[in-house]
Amino acid sequence: MRSGITPRARRALGEDVGIRRAGARDTKRLTRLVRTSRAYEGPYAPMVAGYRVGHDYVETHRVFAAVGETTGRLLGFYSLVLDPPELDLMFVADDAQGAGIGRLLIGHMREEAHAAGLTEVRIVSHPPAEGFYASVGAQRTGTVRAAPPAVMWDRPALVLPVG
Repeated sequence: MRSGITPRARRALGEDVGIRRAGARDTKRLTRLVRTSRAYEGPYAPMVAGYRVGHDYVETHRVFAAVGETTGRLLGFYSLVLDPPELDLMFVADDAQGAGIGRLLIGHMREEAHAAGLTEVRIVSHPPAEGFYASVGAQRTGTVRAAPPAVMWDRPALVLPVG
């Protein structure tokens, strides 16, 4: 999939963006993106401190990466689980946020979900990301309660229509 980012964002990033299936060669970079995300600083840090995106994970799930077409730089990624339908992971590199990468990934995820015959995808959101998901059409359906020790806070549950 070619870039769906705006010309202004393309200038800010310095290159076009493509989306491709992530593979075993990407796991270290995916893990680093999760662990270093500023969205998980402070009280959210324990949730990602030891998190690892492993080879088995990218082989089992539909994991797609947004990469710079000339540099191959990892700008973001998502993971779609088909049964039950859920957006399991979605991260955008801190320095690429605001450039349209998240919207590009959501658009791609919708296409993948539609091709798989899904009508909606559940999202259990990181609390600060709820506004983003609402801006792309997700509707809040409830709250997932904290599950200590891994998750110490309640999280918004949303559904994103597909197709």
